[in-house]
Amino acid sequence: MASFQQRKVVGDAHEQYVAEQLTLRGWEVNARGQGLLTRKLQDALRVTDSFIRWIPDLIAAKGMDLVLIDCKARMTSRNTGRHAVERAAVHAHLQLVAWTRLPVYYVFDDLGVLSPHDVLIAGQEGPHSVAGSGSPYFLISGSNARRFDGLFGSGESATQWGIAS
Repeated sequence: MASFQQRKVVGDAHEQYVAEQLTLRGWEVNARGQGLLTRKLQDALRVTDSFIRWIPDLIAAKGMDLVLIDCKARMTSRNTGRHAVERAAVHAHLQLVAWTRLPVYYVFDDLGVLSPHDVLIAGQEGPHSVAGSGSPYFLISGSNARRFDGLFGSGESATQWGIAS
């Protein structure tokens, strides 16, 4: 089982990749989540049940559209193609959507995109995880995910105009 620090390295790389993909599509992106906090604050948040623990990783804007992104690295089963999202995260993000009136999206390694509502409605409750925090989670088929390009735009236009390398 990977340590928190090992999982964090993978998660940070996925966040950077998602931010780069959004930038290629004309979105302005800033980091927002726990990764910006000191180690002591991260440790304290990890043991609380406060919804603040689930602050999404990124905030992005394009024109007047503003979204919150929670990046989900290594949360897809290679065997079943199902994505996993902690139940506590889904419940916190549904509250965040209601409070901020901003959409929250989960972006997985394959750039599949789901909302907390998608996961709540179509997901099935999975058992307690044997990896990571050991928290209960929802399982949802990757076929339910929206395409990243369909939601955030294609990166082709940025490449075509010489914006991307």
